[in-house]
Amino acid sequence: MKKFWNFKNEGNRPSLYIYGVIESMDWWGDEVTPNQFKADLDQLGDVPELDVYINSDGGDVFAGQAIHSMLKRHKAHVNVYIDGLAASIASVIAMAGDTVYMPRNAMMMIHNPWTFSAGNAAQLRKTADDLDNIRKSLIAAYIDKSGIDETRLIELLDAETWLSADEAISYGLADEIDQGKEIAASLNAGVLNVNGQDMNLSKYKNAPKIFVVTAAAQPPASDPKPEPPRRTRSSLSLYEKILSTNERMSK
Repeated sequence: MKKFWNFKNEGNRPSLYIYGVIESMDWWGDEVTPNQFKADLDQLGDVPELDVYINSDGGDVFAGQAIHSMLKRHKAHVNVYIDGLAASIASVIAMAGDTVYMPRNAMMMIHNPWTFSAGNAAQLRKTADDLDNIRKSLIAAYIDKSGIDETRLIELLDAETWLSADEAISYGLADEIDQGKEIAASLNAGVLNVNGQDMNLSKYKNAPKIFVVTAAAQPPASDPKPEPPRRTRSSLSLYEKILSTNERMSK
C-alpha cells in the first residue's frame, strides 16, 4: 500500500513528513489506511514533542480529517512546519499543530470543499448537502486553531485564498515565522515544485504566479517522500513576485 506519510522516530523527538498528494484508494470503503496511520502514530509511544512537516497541495478530505483528528488527540506538543505549501485539506492537517511555523516564502491555501459528481437531482442534492456538512467541519477546525471570525473565514474560503506566512499569522492560522528554513521552489505550466515535490496547481482557479530566485530543488530519493532538506541558518530564498488572479473559483 502506498503511503503519503513517513514517520521518523529518532530519540524523543520523532518527526512526521506529509509530502505530496494526500490520497489513497484504501480510504474508500474500508479502514485499512486510517488504521495503518494510527498504528504508525501509536508506535511512537509517549513522546513530549512531535514535529510534523507538511508540503502538500491537498487531496482527499476524509483522509486529511482523520489525520487532523489523530494528531489533535495526541498527547505530544505538535509542532507543524509548512515546508513550502499547505493547500486545501493539507492546511486543515496543519491546524492540529499546537505551534505552526511558516517560512516567509511558504504559502497556505484555504477554500471550500468540492467534488466531481454525477447522478439524478436527488443524488446531486445529497452531494451538495454532504459538501455543506464537510465545510462545517473544516470551519470548526480552522476556528478551533485560530479563533478567526467565522464570517471573515467564510469569505476567505469562498475566495479560495492563498495566504503568505504573515497573512496566515495575522489570521491565527499560523503562529511563528520560521527563520531557519530554506525553500527551493519554481512554477512552470501550473506545476509547482517545492523542495523536489511536484504539485499540480491547475485545479485551483486562484493559484498565484510565483517567480522564485533560489537554488536547485533536491529531488526525492524514494517513496514515501524522504526527509526534506534540513533547516539551515542561511538566508531565505524569497518569492520575488506573487500575483493573485482576479478569478474566483465557482463553487
